[in-house]
Amino acid sequence: MATVPRIDTRRTLTLRDVSEASGVSEMTVSRVLRNRGDVSTATRDRVLKAAKTLGYVPNKIAGGLASQRVNLVAVIIPSLSNMVFPEVLTGISEVLEDTGLQPVVGVTNYSPEREETVLYEMLSWRPSGVILAGLEHTDAARAMMANAGIPIVEIMDVDGEAVDSVVGISHRRAGMEMAKAIVAAGYRRIGFVGTMMPHDHRARKRMEGFAEGLALAGLRLEDSEFYSGGSALLKGREMTEALLSRRPDLDFIYYSNDMIGAGGLLYCLDKGIDVPSRLGLAGFNGVELLDGLPVKLATMDACRLEVGRRAAEIIAGKGPTGATPGQRIELTPRLEPGETIRAPR
Repeated sequence: MATVPRIDTRRTLTLRDVSEASGVSEMTVSRVLRNRGDVSTATRDRVLKAAKTLGYVPNKIAGGLASQRVNLVAVIIPSLSNMVFPEVLTGISEVLEDTGLQPVVGVTNYSPEREETVLYEMLSWRPSGVILAGLEHTDAARAMMANAGIPIVEIMDVDGEAVDSVVGISHRRAGMEMAKAIVAAGYRRIGFVGTMMPHDHRARKRMEGFAEGLALAGLRLEDSEFYSGGSALLKGREMTEALLSRRPDLDFIYYSNDMIGAGGLLYCLDKGIDVPSRLGLAGFNGVELLDGLPVKLATMDACRLEVGRRAAEIIAGKGPTGATPGQRIELTPRLEPGETIRAPR
């Protein structure tokens, strides 16, 4: 990963910074960024490259606003259809309710390039803070955050290097804990089913932790089924059928999330497969959808509401250490065995 130029973690970049980095006047920089005036292609390219490398974002708010900030908190998430994120947003909204700060949501569809665009647009309105999902970003996105001069909180995942503060769980550890529970229940021929692979880095880390946990017990993932699209009950049914068609000897399937896990469970019930004696199943996230299934799917609570709350507390300065930058809050997910994992042997 390229090194991000760092000016001052609490000072917003200015035209002068871009001017000095590109070797042209501030007026020329302004013309390029506003797409005004006659500027040579070489100069334009030099200015744009310098701005992107630094992480400079133009200011769209009125020049007369004393603080040069608005009472908005940018919240950037990969999906609104994923049932995980509405609960995160609920936690954020609850904490910000009496602060005068308002969350504004942007959606990236798991695309790093889209995230970079959304972040750029939101930062141009000078929000009071940013909350965004995940730790993996483009170099340009990291540069923008590193030099935004406002609190930045990355959420959902602590397995990596944060730009500023981070709140979440260790997905690698969550995967290892699930592997430990499965091995303790006597399952030995295990498969994995995942969606949004490889774009969902948190699902990838869970799978890696899961495989590592199995390896500690002398086991390995026997087979896997991946899908690059989003989560859906139907897709869970289809992928479970495909996996079991190839490997009918599997005795456990671990799903990257509850939605496709629920689809797999419904497929097994429809086909008369004995769950959990013949085939064990487990998902991830602990969404309320599980409460309506005829059999309760094993899962792991991802602390979604608490993640949202703690992130918003950092932005609003409500936490024990106030608005201190560089906070790292790791929460501990809880295994919910449900009715699709045998009792430990």
